[in-house]
Amino acid sequence: MTSTLPQRTRLERVAELQSRIHGMQATKLEGRSLPTHPAFSELLPGGALREGTVTEVHGSGSLLMALLAEASAAGRWCAVVGIPEFGVEAAERFGLDLDRLALVPRPGRHWFTVVATLAEAIPLVAVRPGGRVQPAEASRLAARLRERGAALLVAGGWPGSDASLGVESSGWSGLERGHGLLADHELLVRASGRGGFASGRRARLRLAAEARGFAEVQPLAEVRRLGAERRAG
Repeated sequence: MTSTLPQRTRLERVAELQSRIHGMQATKLEGRSLPTHPAFSELLPGGALREGTVTEVHGSGSLLMALLAEASAAGRWCAVVGIPEFGVEAAERFGLDLDRLALVPRPGRHWFTVVATLAEAIPLVAVRPGGRVQPAEASRLAARLRERGAALLVAGGWPGSDASLGVESSGWSGLERGHGLLADHELLVRASGRGGFASGRRARLRLAAEARGFAEVQPLAEVRRLGAERRAG
C-alpha cells in the first residue's frame, strides 16, 4: 500500500521521531558517571564511563587497564572475567586497588552468567566474551546494568555497545642505541559510538611505567589536523 500522507507531514513525523531518538540517547547519557581518567574525556560519550553502558575495547590490554584504573583508585570494586593474561603487577602499576579487584580468569562456558552475577554487585566489570552473544542476551544484560548502576568493558565485540575504543597504532620509548629500558607506551586511540560519536574521534595517549601515569599527549584537534594533512597529501 502506498502512503497518501503529504510530503510535509511525512517529513514532520520523521523529524519528530529523530527528536525522540536523540532525547532517549541524551537521557541515557545523563546516568551517573564512574570515575574515569581525564585522558578519556574526548573518547567516551559524555566524557566518562557511565552506569548502564557497554564499551568495547579493541587491541590493547593496557588500554583496558587504564579504563579500569580511575574507578578502582577511587574505591570502586572492579572485576575482570575471561582474561587469564591480565597481570596483577601491571594492574597495580596502573593504579588498580588489588584489594577491590575480583578476577575470574577462566570462567568456561558459563562466562556470561558469571558476568551477569558480578554486575549485580560490582560497578565496573571487564570481560573477554567466551562465545557469541545474542542480541537478546545483550539487551537483558544491558537492562541489568542500568538497574544496578554498573558498566561493562568488553575486550572484543558486543551487540548494541554504546562506544568502541580501538588502537590504531602504538609504539614504545626508552630504548636508545640498543640499551635502556622500555618506559612509555604511546597509543593512537580511535573512538566511535552512538549519537555525536558515530563519525569517530581520535586521541594520542601515553601510558607510562609509573602508577596511573597516562595522559592525553596530543590534543584531539591536532590529531584531526594531522590526519587531514596526511589524507590531502
